[in-house]
Amino acid sequence: MRLVGQNDKKGPLGIAGIAGSTGIAGIVSWGRPVVRAVRRARLRGAVAGLAVAAVASGCAQGAVSGPAGGSSPAAGPVPSRSAAPASPPDGTRAPDATRAPDGRKPPSAQEAHAARVAAARRWRLARVPLVPPPPPEVKPRITTRKGFEVDGPDEPGLPPVFTTVPTNQKVVFLTIDDGAEKDPAFLRMMSDLKVPYTAFLSDYVIKDDYGYFRQLQRAGAGLNNHTLHHRYLPGLSYRGQQYEICGMQDVMKERFGERPVLFRPPFGNYNRDTLRAARSCGVRYVALWNEEVFVDRWDYREEDRRIRPGDIVLSHFRGRDEWKGTMPDMIRRFLDKVTAEGFAVARLEDYL
Repeated sequence: MRLVGQNDKKGPLGIAGIAGSTGIAGIVSWGRPVVRAVRRARLRGAVAGLAVAAVASGCAQGAVSGPAGGSSPAAGPVPSRSAAPASPPDGTRAPDATRAPDGRKPPSAQEAHAARVAAARRWRLARVPLVPPPPPEVKPRITTRKGFEVDGPDEPGLPPVFTTVPTNQKVVFLTIDDGAEKDPAFLRMMSDLKVPYTAFLSDYVIKDDYGYFRQLQRAGAGLNNHTLHHRYLPGLSYRGQQYEICGMQDVMKERFGERPVLFRPPFGNYNRDTLRAARSCGVRYVALWNEEVFVDRWDYREEDRRIRPGDIVLSHFRGRDEWKGTMPDMIRRFLDKVTAEGFAVARLEDYL
């Protein structure tokens, strides 16, 4: 809707234009009929001005009627097109809230869906992956799964050991361990599909190419601790376990910018010293898994072989040397199953 002002240059010459071109004396000289016409025009102009002001006020404070008689909630006053945007006090240009940090406008819902369809087709998925819901504002309370407690007296503050996030949302969490395989196609696939996942890394297999995992991090993957050398931790002393866990925390800080709060013990094996050492290194959660996916099969922890909301799914950085296929083949098997069962893939860190 274009609000028409009294001095709208696009409209016909109004009374203000006449007065500006001839002067008030010229108007009066036309006689009383003209003066009465001028007064009537001024009255109509005043009424129109009040109507415009009322419409503008309604647009700013209430809802705007749409073409079909509906309404949409107001987003606040609309700034004048001629008004200059406010600038920060340091003189730099104010950021455009409608654009991403790289300067590009975010895609519309239709464009985003079309991109997902195209990506699913490129990577030969049976279905388009479902979009996960927004992260919960109130995070679930993570506790140690029953039967996964360590022997000995209760000790407050130990990281909880869990295989499933308590949630009613139909989401699962993909986690990938160690970092032995560095497949460029996997990086392209996950970036293209925009599927969230969490990696648990061991230094002995990633140190030959930290850059590959920085690329995963820039693409949105969460990078977490899987020890320095992938040792069987219960076979080590407390100090030995602390060296493995805290040493990997130092590597993660140096190479990727932060010490993780998530930790996964190699092989899923741990004891009380493992949890005590992890706590001393800044770990807050010990994430295991409820299912494991390979190129050619799924393995399940539960006897009913069913995926549940909030389940953590494990896989590994592996290729044809050890699997009957590639990491993209594994991701295809994973996504085809969870999507067919109505699950979206969410980011584990968003629920902690």
